[in-house]
Amino acid sequence: MNPIKKILLAWKTEFDVRQKEKRFLRVLSNAPDLIGRPPVIEGDEVNFSHSGHTGDVIYSMPAMYALAKGRKINLYLRLHQPATAFTKGMSHPNGKIMLNEKSVEMFAPLLLTQKDIKVCKALENETVHYDLSAFWSFPFDCRMGTITRYFSLTYGIGIDLWNPWLHVQPNPSYGDAIVVARSSRYRSPLVSYGFLSKYPRVVFVGLPDEYEDMKPHIKGLEYKPVANFRELAEIIAGSKLFIGNQSFPFALAEALKVRRVLEVYYQSPNVMAEGPGGHMFCYQPQFEKIVSDLID
Repeated sequence: MNPIKKILLAWKTEFDVRQKEKRFLRVLSNAPDLIGRPPVIEGDEVNFSHSGHTGDVIYSMPAMYALAKGRKINLYLRLHQPATAFTKGMSHPNGKIMLNEKSVEMFAPLLLTQKDIKVCKALENETVHYDLSAFWSFPFDCRMGTITRYFSLTYGIGIDLWNPWLHVQPNPSYGDAIVVARSSRYRSPLVSYGFLSKYPRVVFVGLPDEYEDMKPHIKGLEYKPVANFRELAEIIAGSKLFIGNQSFPFALAEALKVRRVLEVYYQSPNVMAEGPGGHMFCYQPQFEKIVSDLID
């Protein structure tokens, strides 16, 4: 590289860094004061709201427990909020909104069986002590890091991500199965699940169109639709191994701390497998090695 190009590159790099810092400070100056003005909570119940995607709700649970401090949790889902932007070409089952009435129907059978969670319903006129979507008001680059840790940065709390924060009765019917979920979003290039055809039983959980997309690649692939998220969690908990990308089923696997393998999306690696049983990949040889080490 000639000297002039070196100078121009150095100038551009410094300019980009300064511009990012200016944007960070500008957003930070308008962020809500969540520390200096803590909510006044009377009684032994704490009201939380969430307006994010279903996976985000699961990832917020460690923060809920930390903020509740042993009190009962009432979770109110704020419905019909506009979806955050996806990369061009990506789509979401809920379309242009993040949560709807169906989301509440799917969540309630799972969350209402969890320790200290008393309420799971759509937000109406309830007083909210903690808005778990408040991290969007801060200048995080939400494409990076780990979603579960955004809440630590937002509320100044320590959270436990090593131990399970979701508990269900495992479904023993899937003890011999590799359970797979792969949404059309967050797929790493040149990754194929075809090698799973050599294993005796592979079961797909997810949407029908996702199954139809995967069926030609994995011979003998079974499909298991579910009635609600509790049923889905029980299947994942009972599986021999769970494999998924950065979509809702992996959030359940991460919360359950089952033996799991995560396909990390290189453009937005904001989900990580933490703690016992967690494995990650974004390259084919490593993917096949991990599965072989765990199953063969």
